[in-house]
Amino acid sequence: MTSHLPFSSVVGQDDAKLALLLAAVEPRLGGVLLRGDKGSAKTTLARGLADLLPPGAPFVELPLGAAEDRVIGALDVAALVDSRAHAFRPGLLAAAHGGVLYVDEVNLLPDHLVDVLLDVAVSGMNRVERDGFSETHPARFVLVGSMNPEEGELRPQLLDRFGLAVEVRAPQDPALRAEIVRRQLAFDAAGSPDPSPDEQVRRSLTSAQPVPCDDAVVVAAAELAVAVGAQGLRADLALCRAAGALAGLDGERRASVAHLRRVAPLVLGHRRRRDPFEAPGIASDELASALDQVLGAEEAVDASPTEQGAQRDTAPQQGPGLPDGAPPDADGARPDGAGASDGKGQPGDQHAPAPGPAGPPDVQVDAGQLRLPRPPRAVTRDQGAAGNGTTVAGGARGRRIGHVPLSDPRQRVDPVATALSYATRTAGEERGPGERLAKEDLQATVTAEPQATLVIVAVDTSGSIAGRRRLEAARAAVMSLLADVYRRRDRVAMVAFRGESAEVVLRPTGSVEVARARLAELQTGGRTPLAAGLQEVTSLVRAARRPGGPRPAVVLVTDGRATAGGADPLASADAIAAELAATGVACLVVDAETGPTRLGLARSLAATLSADYVLLEDIERPAGGAALADTIRARVLAPGAEA
Repeated sequence: MTSHLPFSSVVGQDDAKLALLLAAVEPRLGGVLLRGDKGSAKTTLARGLADLLPPGAPFVELPLGAAEDRVIGALDVAALVDSRAHAFRPGLLAAAHGGVLYVDEVNLLPDHLVDVLLDVAVSGMNRVERDGFSETHPARFVLVGSMNPEEGELRPQLLDRFGLAVEVRAPQDPALRAEIVRRQLAFDAAGSPDPSPDEQVRRSLTSAQPVPCDDAVVVAAAELAVAVGAQGLRADLALCRAAGALAGLDGERRASVAHLRRVAPLVLGHRRRRDPFEAPGIASDELASALDQVLGAEEAVDASPTEQGAQRDTAPQQGPGLPDGAPPDADGARPDGAGASDGKGQPGDQHAPAPGPAGPPDVQVDAGQLRLPRPPRAVTRDQGAAGNGTTVAGGARGRRIGHVPLSDPRQRVDPVATALSYATRTAGEERGPGERLAKEDLQATVTAEPQATLVIVAVDTSGSIAGRRRLEAARAAVMSLLADVYRRRDRVAMVAFRGESAEVVLRPTGSVEVARARLAELQTGGRTPLAAGLQEVTSLVRAARRPGGPRPAVVLVTDGRATAGGADPLASADAIAAELAATGVACLVVDAETGPTRLGLARSLAATLSADYVLLEDIERPAGGAALADTIRARVLAPGAEA
């Protein structure tokens, strides 16, 4: 009895279902990214896919807070301490072998872990080289990542490496929504729906394998990638691989242009994005135009796969995966991946077994045989490469890059390094009863964590800012700032105050799209509740000051006037400004005051906040917009600019 709705019982989501099946047939596609709102059946589909794989195929969820050791594997600390043996402790990648590895909110996972997942998903092998040892084990799985774009985007470099991506949205048709509810309620009542629909899909998947592409398909794939502006060659290769997988599902001997047309939206929809402010994806009408331009009008292309029965290969076929002896595909590589590359200049597509039951954690599966893991080579030194960012000895967050002797009880003990130190010190000695670790054995973890910044932009949108022209200029400068935020994986929040209150119009997020939309929605007019705006900013700053949180910084666009908020609005604003200054947050006050007679209230506010100060009118000069953006970068973002 299954605990979730079966794959075939999910209403709609045909593109998502097809993408998952294609990735199961052709793992070298590199995984499937499901983008969409919460509650749109992303997890249900991923779980259902695991049920379609051979019996015993695992479904492994990667927790968002999982450490690198838990994901890729590490030395077995217990074995080191008990017997001084250097044994490998497999991680989640090994546990997912032969099944599905599901990563919810993959956009919130550290970039280096996403990179590892994508590498292993394509190659089918996990290579662990750290702590002075080297270990390689098969890890062939279907990688499924899900995300809500409003919570932040993946870097384009990582987004491009997902072979397929699908927008998954809950239907807005009441009839469809009602049918979804009916099926779920029926499942809740029965506990086990009719299995026949899934059995049909399972049989089709079991008999499918990737097939080669005609040369015309390869040429058309290249022309299509160029037509939509896809960067790099991954799109071309993914188009061919996906078309070959679809043809295999249809029982065809070779992939045709019809297959290419069907998979194109899944392959290309997420690959054209040159600028963080460019809308992600490709509009459906634009993609349709490119398809017609390259492949011809839909009614003029090759016959549909079901009409090409004469080309079907009726010979028995092996299950989804990479069997030996399979024919080469369009890029000249065997479907088992021998001699191919993952597109990063490194061996990426290596022979690995087809998805199937994974062995227990302490053994490896190779060509259907079980074998014990080979002993790792002798440990000589701790290995690790530091990336850009803040290096912390004993830090609780960030990527582990090494270890140092423990010198402070507040540091985090590194169990692997400590066990290695103990094993090295006691090598060749008889272990006496009650022998314990010595103080000199204790090692602390050294982590590297990028220094992130939460940029809080507070804008006075009351009628006191003269004219929309100046507010538009401020928007332009903030948009330039947001480009930096996107590249450095920082967060941004926005506060607008007008009338009688202030509103956090944008909660801390890394989504440029959401920030852009909120900026466009800003309205002007009314009184100026400066104290309320400063209070909202102070609350955001304090909330960000949690352990491991980003470094907050404030950009305040105002003329300094306060006309709403208590009996003495200006005094109330000064009191809240003093509270904000006491937090020590870096601030920049952008003075929006205009006119021949000026009160200088924004300059006084900057003094109270111990903030840098700049006139908004500077952006009216020839290089003003760039000048303001550069001022923000230099005075607010520079202390945490390393990414």
